[in-house]
Amino acid sequence: MPVLEAFDAVILAGGAGRRLGGADKPALEVAGATLLERVAAAASGADSTVVVGPRRPSPAARYVSEDPPRSGPVPALRAGLAEVDAPWFALLAGDLPFLEPAHVTLLRSSAMGHCGALLVDAEGRPQWLIGVWHTATVRAALTDYAGHSVRGLLGPLDPNRIVPGEAGDMTAFDCDTPEALAEARAALEALHERRDG
Repeated sequence: MPVLEAFDAVILAGGAGRRLGGADKPALEVAGATLLERVAAAASGADSTVVVGPRRPSPAARYVSEDPPRSGPVPALRAGLAEVDAPWFALLAGDLPFLEPAHVTLLRSSAMGHCGALLVDAEGRPQWLIGVWHTATVRAALTDYAGHSVRGLLGPLDPNRIVPGEAGDMTAFDCDTPEALAEARAALEALHERRDG
């Protein structure tokens, strides 16, 4: 495995959670930790972690807000990227209960020789908020970007697209609905029971 350059993590955690009745989605608990804590743990190798969203008691991170708050992922990315010092950064959604450090390491190694790498879910859809990106390249792309779509910003950079394993892989699973949250809780509870049993 090549020597990986330092990276920071930018976690977007300011969404309104409309389909969850307006709940603070990143603060919802799954398997004894909040969704945000789980994502931060997956990026635990980062030199610095920046959370774009309301300040929370955990995880320990630098908290910033986009202007205006809750104005979307591109302004959130701008706010988070302003705090990044490392040559690479992980861009992650704040509601990924199955993301693990190994996934972030895979993305980091897959980004080498490219401007970035992102995860492709089991249905073949690029996951623009599960990736590792070259900091200077994304900063340059943001300079003249007036759009609102992360895909519109990052897609032209032609990142390396990574499929994370076998069918049914839940790495890209996010908790946007009460049903998805219940599914994540049940799956992680079953996983913990298998590990402990």
